[in-house]
Amino acid sequence: MNDTDRSAVRAEDAFDVDAAHAWLERHVDGLSGPAPDVVQFTGGASNLTYLLSYPRLGKELILRRPPAGEKAGSAHDVAREYRVQEALKPLFPLVPEVRALCRDPSVIGTDFYVMDKVPGIVLRGRLPRGTDLPPGRARALSETFVETLADLHRVDPSAAGLAGLGRGAGYVRRQVEGWTRRYDRARTWNTPSFRRVTAWLAERRPDDVGLRVVHNDWRLDNLVLDEKSLRVTGVLDWELSTLGDPLMDLGSALAYWVQADDGTVARAMRRRPSHLPGMLTRAEIVERYCDRTGLSAGDWPFYETFGLFRLAVIAQQIYHRYHHKQTRNPAFRNLWLAVNHLERRCRSTIRRASGG
Repeated sequence: MNDTDRSAVRAEDAFDVDAAHAWLERHVDGLSGPAPDVVQFTGGASNLTYLLSYPRLGKELILRRPPAGEKAGSAHDVAREYRVQEALKPLFPLVPEVRALCRDPSVIGTDFYVMDKVPGIVLRGRLPRGTDLPPGRARALSETFVETLADLHRVDPSAAGLAGLGRGAGYVRRQVEGWTRRYDRARTWNTPSFRRVTAWLAERRPDDVGLRVVHNDWRLDNLVLDEKSLRVTGVLDWELSTLGDPLMDLGSALAYWVQADDGTVARAMRRRPSHLPGMLTRAEIVERYCDRTGLSAGDWPFYETFGLFRLAVIAQQIYHRYHHKQTRNPAFRNLWLAVNHLERRCRSTIRRASGG
């Protein structure tokens, strides 16, 4: 993580550090002495993430816990997130090393787990100081972005002990129906209905192309990179991972990928440097992914539209918490504008797919 991603712990996100430390001393080897220094990472909008620093021990750990307020189904299940990483690590080494899971709410009021801090940098809207991304390096990074996702999708779920992680066949149907229900529950007066979009998705949905381990939040800023080589040293945020259709995972990933020729609003919403000269376009990423996996993306407009709709639902769920004063994080104040923009992009993609 980058120094600019850290801040003092927000009052609404504070927890009993001494109680957490006392529990960790009993469950993580090598921890002793004073409680850690704690700062909060500011880049995410779902599970809360903190850096625990033990200067005397030369050790840093990451603590993950759910946010306060309304929970969106299983989206904040940190125990599940812990177990997925623990099982996947032997076959996909870019998963962080998890250390301990606490299911006792009497410790800090919620479940939490700790894992090793992955060394490296995370690229967000502005590049870290001293990081240079000329076109050649930008292209190589975007190739790594898609190739690493393809490599995850080639992991055999049974070999990882994750054959029971999902609900089996019918993933595409369940995703369309589930995200439609989530949006309806989270909608506020200032956001659109998405009825035309969800009706099109329900009518157009293809069969599953397969069931693989899907990350479900594959973004450039969930990759930790070596500062010099930009080699991936870790993949973060596994809370939404499951067994599902890999093309749905790719569609969801590319909803975040803002390229240089996108419109003004999309570029204003950009939070990752995917627009830089040399970066692959979304179409090039799809082509490279299919070459690496052997899958066909013949019905790509469906996956593209679904990804945009799903991102709109995520933004709306977060905004719903802000709208109802369950969080006062000012970063969430204008997410309703993003939801409106994403609805327009969905409808534009549908028109193109329909020859309009």
